[in-house]
Order: sequence, then structure tokens, then C-alpha cells
Amino acid sequence: MSTDLVLQAESLTRAEAQSIAALAGASRLSAIAAGHAAWRLHDVNPALRQAVAAACAARHCDYAFVPAKRSWRDIGLIAMDMDSTLITIECIDEIADFVGRKAEVADVTERAMRGEIDWPQSLTQRVALLRGLEESALAAVYDQRLTLTPGAEALVAFAKRHGIQLLLVSGGFTYFTDRLKARLALDHAFSNVLEIEGGRLTGRVTGALCDAAAKARHLIETRDAAGLAVHQTLAIGDGANDLPMMAAAGFSIGFHAKPKVQDEASAAINHGGLERVIALFQAGDATW
Repeated sequence: MSTDLVLQAESLTRAEAQSIAALAGASRLSAIAAGHAAWRLHDVNPALRQAVAAACAARHCDYAFVPAKRSWRDIGLIAMDMDSTLITIECIDEIADFVGRKAEVADVTERAMRGEIDWPQSLTQRVALLRGLEESALAAVYDQRLTLTPGAEALVAFAKRHGIQLLLVSGGFTYFTDRLKARLALDHAFSNVLEIEGGRLTGRVTGALCDAAAKARHLIETRDAAGLAVHQTLAIGDGANDLPMMAAAGFSIGFHAKPKVQDEASAAINHGGLERVIALFQAGDATW
């Protein structure tokens, strides 16, 4: 199967795109209607990835090698992580701020996302630090600190217009995923349940843990229930606990992701927002 290369940047002229096309051995290029500078380079040589990466880095340009024949008509499910993917914050870090432990918890979160420490153990450790916190702190985080990632609403709206199911699967907490599911009218959402007694957090989670393996399982179960094939699925994440889910998908995107995730993902978005996912499977001169 031949390969295309999609380039996206705030500003990328045709001449600059043609320069990268020459590096990639492309047969031709075409513009993508995306609301920003986006180009599809046709029939490129993936072996020239290193030269392409260097040229794109110099121009602050996101690039993705994609199957030439793949289009959005082939995609039936998008699975997304929540923290630092669909939203801009790590919810547990912000909750910890209410007990004066944000820096400590954020350090553990960062190490877990890089894959340096065991994720379930890190979650247990971080949640324990929240013991005794009033439940009202969760509402404060949602109302005052939680912000959708730029491009999130555009991607969700695009998926809905094209009949693509949306799965939100997170190592975070149902307090936030349930509200985002309702707010954005997502099809599915799974995460962890914070135990609350007498209006205060107990410092524990209850029920089945939504860890890395569970994320992959939810993608597979949702895919199978919808009667979809592997190549019809797309996964987006940023941390090490997203890797099994991303490996289970037909195509994966590391979104402003940790280096380990970028290395293993099908493609990475490092400069733009989630709207840049849309252009990956659009034809040149698209009129979507």
C-alpha cells in the first residue's frame, strides 16, 4: 500500500511544502481545506522519515505518514484519553492543589506518564494524598480549571457529522468523564470511581481499575460491539498508560505526547490542537 504525508502548520507556503515533498520523494502535492496550512504529499517514501522530521521541526510543522487509501469513510471509532488530551489539565494534580500537594502529585503523574513508574501504584499513591478532601473540590476543578483542548469541539463535531463513535477512556475519574460525556454528547466514557463517604474523599478508588490494560480492553469491546474492524479505529493519547490502547487501534496519534508515546504512535501532533486530527484522512482539495 502506498503512503502519503500530511503536513500541517500555522503557516506553510506551497513552496515550503514542495521543498518537503522533494525530500520525501512525493509524486505530487495537494492542498487540504482545513482552516490552516495543510498539505497532502502523495506517494512518499517512508524511509525518508528522518529528513522529513528535520525539515518539519525547523518549520514547527506537524507531519504524519498515512496510508494513501485511508479516508474518514473507513473510520468508525475514535478513542481518546482525557487528561492532557481532550482537556488541557491533569485533573488529579488540580484536585491535589486543594490539599496543598499539587507539586508532589504532579511529579508522580509526570513520571507515570513517561512510563518510569508503575501506573496503578502511582494512582493509589496519588489518590491516598486526597484523603479527607471535601467533595466540593471536584466541582471547583471542573467549573474553574477544566478547559477543553483547542480543537476538541471541532473534532467531536466532525466525528458526529460523519457517524463516527466517540469513546472517552481515562485513568482519571468518572466525576469528570461523566460530565464531559454529557457536555459533548460522547457515545461512551470509562474511568475510575473516587470513593466518597460523608461528603469527603476516602483516599481510595472503588470498582474495577481503568488502567492501561483496561483502556485497550474498552477500545476492543466498543469496536467489536459496533462490528468494526481494527483498521476502522483511531486512538489518541499522550502518556505511557495509553500505549496498549493505541497499539490496539488501526491508527494512533500521540498528542503533545511523552517521547516514548511519540516513538510508538503512528503519528504525532506536537504543535497544533485536536483539529489537526481531521486533516489526516482528508483528500487533497477536500471540501468537507
